[in-house]
Amino acid sequence: MNFIKVNTYEELSARAAAIICGQVAIKPSCVLGLATGSSPLGTYAKMAEKNRAGEVDFSQVKSVNLDEYVGLDGGHDQSYRYFMNNNLFKNINIDIKNTYVPNGCADDIEAECKAYDELIKSLGGIDLQLLGIGYDGHIGFNEPDSYFEKATHRVTLDPSTIEANSRFFASSEDVPKTAITMGMGGIMSAKRVLLIANGKGKREIVEKAFFGPITPNVPASILQLHPDLTVIYSEN
Repeated sequence: MNFIKVNTYEELSARAAAIICGQVAIKPSCVLGLATGSSPLGTYAKMAEKNRAGEVDFSQVKSVNLDEYVGLDGGHDQSYRYFMNNNLFKNINIDIKNTYVPNGCADDIEAECKAYDELIKSLGGIDLQLLGIGYDGHIGFNEPDSYFEKATHRVTLDPSTIEANSRFFASSEDVPKTAITMGMGGIMSAKRVLLIANGKGKREIVEKAFFGPITPNVPASILQLHPDLTVIYSEN
């Protein structure tokens, strides 16, 4: 594990963007695993800056997102497809047809989960997976549990996750209660993993996840077993 502590969110975002853009430079047709939430916003902005400056070309890149709310289509302003389109994809020269997000409105959610795992396999796997971390240690929507779920699956969101995400909705009642998420097998099979975390409030869970025991009660702790993991953390 390569653990990098930086002083500011700006520095965290710049370091993370440099790593991702470096992956694209090494393999222009790479598959990027992408995340949503507040943590990667700065990273995505830096990636767009580098693209506009001609420092990186995303035209051959393919992307797969970690998760999506069940019941929200891509036009809903709180769906993760909408988030990615507006915070990254429209700002870089990626082919939108090469960007994949689980379909939260699929008629058969279980079949959609299986199809998503098959899609990732058909792309040759993920070259670099970007992650954030929840206050309870979740990655994607893999919530604390008694075991690690391997495959992409439908998950019932933990009340703490619903509460944390309620700031994006009119109220917590409006937050979808279930989601599709890539499982631990998909995340751990990525060739490289980059996790970013910022804010003093994340310090405790970062310590538990990366310097404590490996346990499904802290889902991110399984990343200690990944052969190529980088964690970038800023308290500010």
